[in-house]
Amino acid sequence: MLKQNLQLRLGQKLAPQQIQLMKLIQLHTLEFEEELERELEENPALERKDEDNDGKEEPVTEYEDEGNSSIDTDFDVNEYLFDDEPSYKTSSSNYSADDEEFDNESLLTEGQSLYDYLLEQIRLINIENDDLKIAEYIIGNLDTDGYLRRELKAIVDDLAFSQGIYTTKENVEDILDNYVQKLDPPGVGARNLQECLLLQIEKKVTADKAITLAANILRNQFDALTNKHYNKIMQKYDVDEDDLKDALDEISRLSPRVGGNFDTQTITINQEIIPDFVIQVNEKKNGEQPEVIPLLNSKNAPSLRVSDEYKDILSTYSHDKKSAEHKQAALFIKQKLDAAKWYIDAINQRQNTLLQTITAIVKLQKEYFITGDDKSLKPMILKDVADITGFDISTISRVVKSKYADTPNGIIYLKDLFSDSLTNDDGEEVSTKEIKMHLMEAIDRENKRKPYTDDALVGILKEKGYNIARRTIAKYREQLNIPVARLRKEL
Repeated sequence: MLKQNLQLRLGQKLAPQQIQLMKLIQLHTLEFEEELERELEENPALERKDEDNDGKEEPVTEYEDEGNSSIDTDFDVNEYLFDDEPSYKTSSSNYSADDEEFDNESLLTEGQSLYDYLLEQIRLINIENDDLKIAEYIIGNLDTDGYLRRELKAIVDDLAFSQGIYTTKENVEDILDNYVQKLDPPGVGARNLQECLLLQIEKKVTADKAITLAANILRNQFDALTNKHYNKIMQKYDVDEDDLKDALDEISRLSPRVGGNFDTQTITINQEIIPDFVIQVNEKKNGEQPEVIPLLNSKNAPSLRVSDEYKDILSTYSHDKKSAEHKQAALFIKQKLDAAKWYIDAINQRQNTLLQTITAIVKLQKEYFITGDDKSLKPMILKDVADITGFDISTISRVVKSKYADTPNGIIYLKDLFSDSLTNDDGEEVSTKEIKMHLMEAIDRENKRKPYTDDALVGILKEKGYNIARRTIAKYREQLNIPVARLRKEL
């Protein structure tokens, strides 16, 4: 039996404007420019404002409908016939005063890749046809650093399925060892770091004591070397500290990335960072604190308007309320006008959101922008900025994502300004970035022959007023990519 039920449900659905705004907010300046150009191409009802006559904009007149009624549609045509240029172009204080034009053209560079360089060499070697194809296939499987990361058995299977070449793992290994690894640069075709360094040191045909010792260490004591067990190595080869140091110097001259000097097989694009914000610090006299002024990059405040031409077209179609074709055309124009209005409003909201967010950040980190000292950074999380601006935390996250600011002390990444807090012995909240700075300073000043352990670093920071557990020190050290004391040891 069929039954009918009536149910009421509450749900949330994002409007197109909201989706468009969230998308625009998280774009940095370069992406925003690309998005803006794309929208201008796709929507002819949206255009840039023409400013001439020394910056004076042409006056806009209202449309007169001459008593004609609008066409029979679901929208009011007259709503679109008035020039509704919003108070969109904000005041000059909202963007950089110098209106600097950043050059965002990419520098395209293309050079010989490692792949092409190796192919040139292997084709000059006297090698059988099938073996040449295997060697070329091996070269094609090398990564950009020159390493062969794939298993030889997998290469054997690929050769059988894709090339129709049936071979063995031993034959592939023989071609790798006797042909590919003999090519320039030395170390290419290695399957791991140890083999890469060995291939390079073996190219140095010499009776030099340091090179001979370096080769023996790489071949037989690689684990001891990586773990810096220097006493074990000296006992093994019955050498003194000076001899070991000479051997380590030879090893340090070897390259772990022999393919690093070659371009990749694709074009490399070098693109400079374009700051999204400009932070100005104006010095004050009579001992007053400097004034910190946050500005938007002028590229974030484009001048847009709804096309007058499309308004005129809509006005023309409004005189004919009977023609189905004209009504359909009017509906199409209405959609384009709607999209243009929504886009202008979204950009206006984006601009205001960015400006309010950077203003709140400057308020919280004013001392840092004045001094430029990382130790003056205050604890700040997304919620702190959200509380000041009234925006949601997710909105603040989108604003700071991939955004940079040009400050008197250089270009900074906005996310680097955010950090958690800890309480020192005086009961004051300090940024974890400040603690990390003291940790780095202590490690930089340590005796590399006897580097500080994590327990020793706990004591050093405790003397500075930071009561931190050893596991926290280890966590900060790992975040700073600083190895343990044993691996920091030097001769």
